[in-house]
Amino acid sequence: MPEMPDVRFLTVAEVAEIMRVSKMTVYRLVHSGELPAVRFGRSYRVPESAVTAALQRPIADVG
Repeated sequence: MPEMPDVRFLTVAEVAEIMRVSKMTVYRLVHSGELPAVRFGRSYRVPESAVTAALQRPIADVG
């Protein structure tokens, strides 16, 4: 069985706290596909690397 890389998953509440947005905003990002997530039962887990990448993306094109 191949070894999985060391991936850390965050809950929606943890992502919301890190991004300083509401949990509903995180759910919207997940459902729209802007933030990748894995569903475990009835809850979602977001890879920490995806949160880091989302925070580094430019939010708006100014100019």
